[in-house]
Amino acid sequence: MNDKAENKAEELKGRAKEAVGNATDNEQWQAEGKAEQGKSNLKQAADKVKDAIKGASD
Repeated sequence: MNDKAENKAEELKGRAKEAVGNATDNEQWQAEGKAEQGKSNLKQAADKVKDAIKGASD
């Protein structure tokens, strides 16, 4: 459960960083925010697959 919370926090951090980048017209922060969100989304998808496999084996 801890990994899920960390992944969600990383996604929210990325959204915030992208929003600040948009507000300040900082392309680097926009890109970093999008990258953090993408990384987090991949981790969350992997967790869902693990949960599905675990649920199928129970």
